[in-house]
Amino acid sequence: MIWIYTLTSVFLVSLISLVGVLTLFLGKDKLNKSLLYLVSLSIGTLLGGAFVHLIPESFENVNINTPIFILIGILMFFTLEKAIHWRHCHEIACEDHPHPFSYMILFGDALHNFIDGAIIAASFMVDINLGIATTLAVIFHEIPQEIGDFGSLIYAGFSKLKALLFNFLSALTAIAGAILILIIGNSFSEIIGYVIPITAGGFIYIAMADLIPELHKNNKARQSFGQLLFIILGVAIMAALLTFE
Repeated sequence: MIWIYTLTSVFLVSLISLVGVLTLFLGKDKLNKSLLYLVSLSIGTLLGGAFVHLIPESFENVNINTPIFILIGILMFFTLEKAIHWRHCHEIACEDHPHPFSYMILFGDALHNFIDGAIIAASFMVDINLGIATTLAVIFHEIPQEIGDFGSLIYAGFSKLKALLFNFLSALTAIAGAILILIIGNSFSEIIGYVIPITAGGFIYIAMADLIPELHKNNKARQSFGQLLFIILGVAIMAALLTFE
């Protein structure tokens, strides 16, 4: 029964990644005008997810030196992006393919979803009601983040359908995380404890090194103010979700 509850829950959470399908009804001009604001929302949700959710959760584990593993996460994502840039500029024409930061977003999201799946599974192993409550909390914080991530993928050069597909595939790592916890049990939670601050470092890196520089390409006062508001909105939504969690 726990397996059924858990796998059903993580699959529903994975479906949230398809929220970008709503943009299929937007015209190309309207979507293009909103892309930088969606990128801003993504920045806010990434920073909010890191500083409001992941880092405080990591500090609860006294066996982990959280700052060190946040730095490891930043350096790991820096190295990964270097590898992606090298491949793009040596094997394929850089300008004909999506911006490398799109793959960083997908990788960071995959790690985050893996953790979510593991947490949901662990919650159901404790109590069915706790598992349901945890699933709802994950759904609430996934919605704004997936909207922002989808917009960032479109901005990076993905088509709408390709962005939906890759976003969904990265979301399916939640199922892998859940299955591992169900099979191995709580002994795997120690590994998850190290993954959480590394993921937080990755979120910080993506937001600060990849996405914010994209906003600086538009210096118009009105658009800049709107971008700031959407960053604040993203952080505020993630902070407000603490009430549900």
